[in-house]
Amino acid sequence: MPCPEFREAASARLDGEPLGMPAGALDQHLAVCPACSSWAEAAARVTRRARLAPAPPVPDLTAAVLAALPRELPGAAVAARSRLAGTALRLALVAVAVAQAGLAWPALASGTAAMSAPVHMAHETGAWNLAVAVAFGAVAAGPRLAVGALPFLGTFAALLLPVTLADLGAGHVGDRPIGVHVT
Repeated sequence: MPCPEFREAASARLDGEPLGMPAGALDQHLAVCPACSSWAEAAARVTRRARLAPAPPVPDLTAAVLAALPRELPGAAVAARSRLAGTALRLALVAVAVAQAGLAWPALASGTAAMSAPVHMAHETGAWNLAVAVAFGAVAAGPRLAVGALPFLGTFAALLLPVTLADLGAGHVGDRPIGVHVT
């Protein structure tokens, strides 16, 4: 193998890069080739000097950069309004979660709040309502969870609306039980 390839490998070793050949082959060549050995030693000295040399002084531009910045960053007002709207929506969702949990509690505690349904059915309804409340609360606490809750809550709302309207139209329920679905 010609010397330039060994010098390339020696340079790669100095830079911590792959040698492109076995390390033993490089070491063996450097041991028998005075020209490459001398080149590798000189390269090591230059590399060390370059790495240890002090950085040239640079002007401190901190004050000039800070002075060039606008007093208020563009879009700050829009971002503040967006955060306010997001907070308001999250608080509204917390209120819905609390109301939903309030609807669930009587059915879970006594099994009597399910419009004359059997106790087991009342407990299932209460568990379902509490699960919906927890989903709302989780989304309020971590809005990133809304993507995961959307199929569940969206399907629930999309199915509940038509069946509730059908039950109301057929006279199966009165106005009061329908009101609990508004939350």
